Amino acid sequence: MLPEEDLKIIKKVMGREPNLVEQGCFLNLWSEHCSYRSSAPLLKTFTSEGERVIIGPGDDAAIIRFGDGWVLAIGMESHNHPSYVDPHNGAATGVGGIVRDIISMGARPIALMDPLYFGPLENPKNLYLFEHVIEGIAGYGNCIGVPVVRGEAFFDESYGGNPLVNVVCVGLAREDDVVTASAQKAGNKLVLMGSTTGRDGLGGASFASRDLSESAEAEDRPSIQIGDPYTEKLLIEATLEAIHEGYVKACRDLGAAGLAGASSEMGSKGNLGMYLIADNVILRETGMTPFEILIAESQERMLLEVEPDDVDAVLDIARKYDLNASVIGELTKRLYYTVEFKGEITADIPIKVLTEGAPTFERPSREPAFREIGEKPQAPADLKKAILDVLSSHNVASKEWIYKQYDHEVQVRTVIKPGDDAGVLRILHNKGLALSCGCNPRHTLLDPYAGGKGTVFENAMNLAVKGAHSVAIVDCLNFGNPERPDIYWQFKHAILGLGNAASELSVPVVGGNVSLYNESDEYGTAIAPTPSIGMIGVTEDVTITPHARFVSEGETVILVGDTRDELGGSEYYNLIGAGTKGHVPEVPDNAGMIVNAVIEAVRSGKVRASHDVSLGGLVATLCEMCELTGACIDLSFCGGLRADDLLFSESHVRAILTTSEPESLLSILKDVPHAVIGKTGGDDLQISGNGFGISLTLEEISQARSSLTRLMME
Repeated sequence: MLPEEDLKIIKKVMGREPNLVEQGCFLNLWSEHCSYRSSAPLLKTFTSEGERVIIGPGDDAAIIRFGDGWVLAIGMESHNHPSYVDPHNGAATGVGGIVRDIISMGARPIALMDPLYFGPLENPKNLYLFEHVIEGIAGYGNCIGVPVVRGEAFFDESYGGNPLVNVVCVGLAREDDVVTASAQKAGNKLVLMGSTTGRDGLGGASFASRDLSESAEAEDRPSIQIGDPYTEKLLIEATLEAIHEGYVKACRDLGAAGLAGASSEMGSKGNLGMYLIADNVILRETGMTPFEILIAESQERMLLEVEPDDVDAVLDIARKYDLNASVIGELTKRLYYTVEFKGEITADIPIKVLTEGAPTFERPSREPAFREIGEKPQAPADLKKAILDVLSSHNVASKEWIYKQYDHEVQVRTVIKPGDDAGVLRILHNKGLALSCGCNPRHTLLDPYAGGKGTVFENAMNLAVKGAHSVAIVDCLNFGNPERPDIYWQFKHAILGLGNAASELSVPVVGGNVSLYNESDEYGTAIAPTPSIGMIGVTEDVTITPHARFVSEGETVILVGDTRDELGGSEYYNLIGAGTKGHVPEVPDNAGMIVNAVIEAVRSGKVRASHDVSLGGLVATLCEMCELTGACIDLSFCGGLRADDLLFSESHVRAILTTSEPESLLSILKDVPHAVIGKTGGDDLQISGNGFGISLTLEEISQARSSLTRLMME
């Protein structure tokens, strides 16, 4: 049902009562998911322009200039609610949807990333969701031949009733082949190509704009789309061939709100109307109503604007790839969205009202009750046990079980595989891309602004340790019910933090997605605020990309950046039950200088191994690097910090670098905080500081870090 206030606005503009088909169009196009009603004013604060940006927010994907006539398409989406109701199909169709967004711009998809968030795996329901989401992503991505090169899996109680499945896709195209979703000319035909249309996914956009109920699995299953990766692979090839041949004037993926969304938005963007004949849509089920035909979110479908003389050529391409295709209407000068069914007009809506008429607004916001930092918990009596506990927590443990299910070698571009700070792809000769994604929701929960800002710098450092300058950000802003003032306050301040950090780094936010109402009756709480992002960077020479592990003995180990008493929101504090205490990491004023210094150091070719310091703190980073050889580390230079601060603090913009030429590297780092902290070598990791000394064998480290893999292999 349309909200009463919306219905009043629509009746006033149209001068009459909208019929049921028209109401269905408005219900979905005016949903939070499609119209960004609560978020549009806040998103305008992002800087979205830059020297590399060709197309920014508002299209299916952004287009970024790479060089030598090549461009990158990048987009990010969520499929959260569907993945709770049906984890396999929800996750699979999330991949399929974002891939089609890239294709619709004329780009071939070359990489995927998947930041994922679940409840603790001790709960059988969460374990089931986790296993089947991974299965859905792997099954779809592997079949269509797009590698998953980076991801994140974060576990927290708040996601128990509402997991998050976010997906980033990057594509590659010649700039001359880029098309947009903006309709070009009245009289051009609309061709619907791909799979048939059924009743799956009915009302998916409106479904994504409400809380999940306890009975969601049963009552909401009709809202879940069913994916077919083999049809998607054919659709990729057919669409790109039609675009390359010059037949396609505009293109739009059928995603949220189905045909109604794709077609009305295409016409509106080109300041044109359209006349659709719903009878011409090829159906897989009998007796479908015009409402169902328009709103169904059946997968693997693409809408193409084609000149009349080229229609037969496009239909021939569809037949070549064994795809369904039909002419379903045409663009008009009359600025109305008109639908005919069985010889009668079933919808006739001013197109701009449908696509741009939804009221947007800032909602009331209220800061939650002041958080007490509290007394500092006592230092752990058994420091070694505390370290092993952090290493074996599922957030810090190796995610090998996940990424081993993904084909990350397909397309033979992958230089750095999953399990590293960033994925790295070779694009043109030795010039490449680095890709990173994710956020730390616990930081954002305790301080939304600091958490949002830290998200950007954390991902920038992931790229920096691979020698890549950040060039673009996409986001997926996952929050609870924005009608709650405290949730909207989190949302608003996280966006401000993200935006300010992006501005400081001069990295444009070029697109993304907002996913609100991530709450469940079952758990009675909202998710932790999760401003997940995808960030891409350009590296000039992939052949000098450092390893993420210590590779040989006798190398100098350098810590870049400052370690501070910032355990608030850390994995360590969460494990000892001090989750709401402590100082949340703040981005230092010289963060940009540190990022640039690390990039310069890596690009010098003097760095043999490099690793960002983040979740789990310095000790987690050192342990992750001790795979082939150990190290002897001395932290006594940090005399003002306790052992647990030194080891577990998650202070931002820090990295570990190793080199066999320390003098050269130290010269590059001279203007930013840094310290020589040890040497690589040996069969264990030895760490000493003021008043403490510990030793961990490589076997102990490996055993702790394999906790997630062991659980999933049982």
